[in-house]
Amino acid sequence: MKRAFVTMSALALAASTLTAITFTVSTVPAFGDHCDPAEQSQTQAQRQQNQDQQGQDQNQQNQQNQQGQDQNQDQQGQDQQGQDQQNQDPAAQDPAAQDLPPAGGAVNQASPADPAETPSPETPESPEATPTQASEDEPANESLSRRRPTQPSRTPTQAPPSATPTATPTPSATPGHDEGEEAECADLGPFAEDFVDIRQVQRNVQTVRTQRSGSSGTFTSRCGRNENRHNNPDNFIVAPGVSNGAHHLHDYVGNLSTDGFSTDQSLAAAGTTCAAGDRSTYFWPVLRDRTTDANVDDADGNVGTVLTPRQVSLQFRGNPVSKVTAMPRFIRIITGDAKAATNGGANGRAQWSCTGFTNRVTTKYTLCPRGSQLLRILEFPSCWDGQNTDSANHRTHVLFPDARGACPSGTKAIPQLQMTLTYATPRTASFAVDAFPEQLHNPVTDHGDFANVMSNQLMRTAVDCINRGRRC
Repeated sequence: MKRAFVTMSALALAASTLTAITFTVSTVPAFGDHCDPAEQSQTQAQRQQNQDQQGQDQNQQNQQNQQGQDQNQDQQGQDQQGQDQQNQDPAAQDPAAQDLPPAGGAVNQASPADPAETPSPETPESPEATPTQASEDEPANESLSRRRPTQPSRTPTQAPPSATPTATPTPSATPGHDEGEEAECADLGPFAEDFVDIRQVQRNVQTVRTQRSGSSGTFTSRCGRNENRHNNPDNFIVAPGVSNGAHHLHDYVGNLSTDGFSTDQSLAAAGTTCAAGDRSTYFWPVLRDRTTDANVDDADGNVGTVLTPRQVSLQFRGNPVSKVTAMPRFIRIITGDAKAATNGGANGRAQWSCTGFTNRVTTKYTLCPRGSQLLRILEFPSCWDGQNTDSANHRTHVLFPDARGACPSGTKAIPQLQMTLTYATPRTASFAVDAFPEQLHNPVTDHGDFANVMSNQLMRTAVDCINRGRRC
């Protein structure tokens, strides 16, 4: 009876293992197409939690298996001890019977040496080996992450019915199906560390006092918010004559003809969205909501829905220490560095903030509290060399003033353009600026471009307003 109990215990343990494996088989959730940094962080946290839980479950299963083995071994030891006592030579127990012959060899019929009765050493190990294999394939409740948009979606499959306890391979056990695709999505950027709550940023904006010799007025060109959706991935300033020269989409306001093939003549002949006949072109990389499945086939990884600014301010300001002079028509000016993530911050000029918190700026994407909106602030250089409308690197003909506002020797102050773009963004880390693929949507790559196509008369009006301290 005791030997039968041992056999039934082993069978029960194997049956429980089969049941556990059966319940690990599940269907695979559908893939999402977007690359949402906020959801990505949540998915990674959930994955870690699932892995921790799986480790705990596996430890409990191993402990249960070990306890079952110990009980089986103890029971086997007790059975063996009882059997040995029954099979001992009666002559050894009874001194009076020491001279009697053996009872027909019956003492050896149940001996452990008999292979038909000896428990197989593999019997207690088999149930333990099965859960170990199941745990490698098991994480069925693990939430799947997004894939890189250019990858085709896959149709989930289930394992066919089988008499043997096999588990369906889950995505984490299939190379390139979960972790690989999560890595591809993560490689697009941005990352959690690229975002900061604006309330955690220290006050750091310092206002330079305008001296008596300076110019404190402003002139604002009102050109709309790109409601007509003038967008393209060109840049006629840094990549003239090239389509998709920027590898990221631009918002344009002002001149209606701007693209990669624009010239002074084509700009001067085109219409404009600006008031007072300002045909200048103002453009910047678009900002996208990354929580939506839009633009998923973009080869450069610029995924998400384009966010139209809620407000666009194009303000020309004076100089704290001197009057400003008119900038020449068709001058090209850029600010920031679209490749600052790989080039370093020497030319980076990204400034992110929130409405109600303009006394602080940061180079990270800002998460704004309820009632506040995201700000992108792009300040352009304003110290012109007095001769050139462009230069080989598009920077040396117009420089930035120093910390006091003074222009470097050999240059003169011109009206300084400041673009301020206001957005209603997701409350989580789920938005990004368009960028070159290798820049990983880093917020330090924010930049802007401007070409002056104001008439000479309109430029004189702007200069007069600024030098007289007026608001125009």
